[in-house]
Amino acid sequence: MAYELNSLLGRLVGFRLYSVQFVMDYVQLRFDGPTNETPVLTCDVLPTLTLAGQSLSPTEAGWAGALRGFIPQNVISTHEKTGIGIKVDFDTGSIQLHPTKGELIGPEIAMLNGFEDRSWMVWRPGEDAFEDL
Repeated sequence: MAYELNSLLGRLVGFRLYSVQFVMDYVQLRFDGPTNETPVLTCDVLPTLTLAGQSLSPTEAGWAGALRGFIPQNVISTHEKTGIGIKVDFDTGSIQLHPTKGELIGPEIAMLNGFEDRSWMVWRPGEDAFEDL
């Protein structure tokens, strides 16, 4: 069965970002919410943030604080599409993963897991929403 874009990522809508964990060269975004599920979005490529219409990359001062600033906001929408990659929207902005080829440091861009039905997804360059890489 083929993967349907935004089918798993879209399940984050209504969940609250409650934790941002920085781990050496990647970051984990942990969610809780309307169910007993505790999804985790592991970003192997550091995301770009959008706040008040301004984009903030991981190399810019204030990026880590801005990422933590999404705590404790709820996810209001998600997007998964070629040319966009994956994007999670909150009331005050968004977290987006769409690296350039030069920013790729490994075989994976991100992974989403932590659902009770054990559903999970790994995004890789050249596949699904990242077929443009």
